Amino acid sequence: MAKTEALHDRGMVVVKLRSPATTVKQELASAEARRALTGEFLGMLLFVIFGAGTVALTGGLLAERLDSARLLVIAMANALAFTLLVAATLPISGGHLNPAVTFAAMIARRMSLTKGVLYMIAQCGGAVAGGLLLMLMIPSGATGNLGGHGLGLRVTMGGGLLTEIVVTFMLVSAMLATTMGTSRPVAAGMVAVGVTCLLAQLFAVPLTGASMNPARSFGPAFVTGAWKDQWLFWVGPLAGAALAACVHELFMSHDKR
Repeated sequence: MAKTEALHDRGMVVVKLRSPATTVKQELASAEARRALTGEFLGMLLFVIFGAGTVALTGGLLAERLDSARLLVIAMANALAFTLLVAATLPISGGHLNPAVTFAAMIARRMSLTKGVLYMIAQCGGAVAGGLLLMLMIPSGATGNLGGHGLGLRVTMGGGLLTEIVVTFMLVSAMLATTMGTSRPVAAGMVAVGVTCLLAQLFAVPLTGASMNPARSFGPAFVTGAWKDQWLFWVGPLAGAALAACVHELFMSHDKR
């Protein structure tokens, strides 16, 4: 948030607000912050390539329907890619790779507003870059919506929204308790995140595509122009993340603030 400076002049207090541009400039002045943003950008780029790419290739190039075998392939690919990339970027940026996770960190007061917004911009930028690279790699005519998200057959808008809230709540809760904890996470923490992501994918892919990640939905939509129901994949995950942050801080956090 913008900080204030008070100046006393003739018994009067004058409050000077730091401009947003100044706050951003000061944030980016740190080499550590720039490395973190680069990590989030590259992590999301790779996640879109492997996560969305698996959806696009199995559906477009292989012309497969969403049967149990394809569902397992999609769920495994997305869960493995996300878990490995979180582990790789954990010492660099905290391994968010998801605007919903960053939003939860902001609500839980583990990240400033300015830094959180910069993280989200880097994540969305990486997702778009990943979508563009994926478009170049996949043969023409087999891209479809580039692994973008959408409501499943006969799934209502309300049902889809509730699905995204629930699965994102579960994923973010797991990350708040492990990778985003104050102590260094152990291998069991990464396993917990991976298993949680896999379970969420297996359940929600037939319903909404299992976004849980606004940037993952935004990248393919931006590249293909398929914006239908895009709001759902922002509102649902962000609401689920906010709920997870509140529950964690109220009932599960051991931090003394």
